[in-house]
Amino acid sequence: MAAHDDSGAEPGTGPTARRMILGAQLRRLRERADIARADAGYHIRASESKISRLELGRVGFKDRDVRDLLTLYGVADPDERAVFLDMVKESNQPGWWQKFNDYMPRWFDDFVGLEEAASRIQTYELQFVPGLLQTEDYARAVITHGLPETASAAAEGRVALRMRRQRLLFRPNSPRLWVVLDESVLHRPIGGRRVHRAQLDHLLEMITLPHITIQVVPYERSGYAAEGAFTMLRFAEPELPNIGYIEHIAGGIYLDRPDEIELVGRSLDRLAVDAETPDRSRQMLLKVRAEA
Repeated sequence: MAAHDDSGAEPGTGPTARRMILGAQLRRLRERADIARADAGYHIRASESKISRLELGRVGFKDRDVRDLLTLYGVADPDERAVFLDMVKESNQPGWWQKFNDYMPRWFDDFVGLEEAASRIQTYELQFVPGLLQTEDYARAVITHGLPETASAAAEGRVALRMRRQRLLFRPNSPRLWVVLDESVLHRPIGGRRVHRAQLDHLLEMITLPHITIQVVPYERSGYAAEGAFTMLRFAEPELPNIGYIEHIAGGIYLDRPDEIELVGRSLDRLAVDAETPDRSRQMLLKVRAEA
């Protein structure tokens, strides 16, 4: 399926993932050829930091640069070169989310692409229901800071983007989604009573899907595993590392160093212990819904 097909690509086939895979493969070729980043950069009229960004998949690739690097790294076989150059084309295809660029901050672009490519998404929230599980009215209440009747065109665009992201949960080979919620999230009446009740109903419906799990950390055990919300993205492709993501008021932070991923993993392990089981969490949801 083409990477820009709005119906949603298979996991790992989106442009963001393709860029990261291509970068990782070029890094291995460079290391195998025992060529320093600075020398590779000089060869394509670029800096050492540019090579680093290319190898991490943080920037787009130019066909000419990849051709020159392949030559430098000793890749002469036409068929092998063609595979790399095809990946350049695929990695430069626009993702479906780019049509929302007017409403989406630049720092969020990479996250949507990585989320689209993930095979497993693990997220912890202590204030809101995660975006992938929000109803449209709940999302609008969050995005407009509780004033949905004043929603601007930009706010409606962000709501539409959030709803579009959710399609990945219903495609073939959809990622496994594991959500840990602080108990307070269940009780916080975002958008008012009607919206709150509908959101709880939606969560109860979503956990009937086999690839979606919700666990709730009760009040008496909350606040110990992590200081704030975060997400871990895991990928089926061996070239793609696990990536942690933390969002704040002015941007997003990506965590990919081994020590950072280890800390995120420890927090996930602690959350798995502190949270109620999926069945017990469902019972908590039902109880809150009955009282809402």
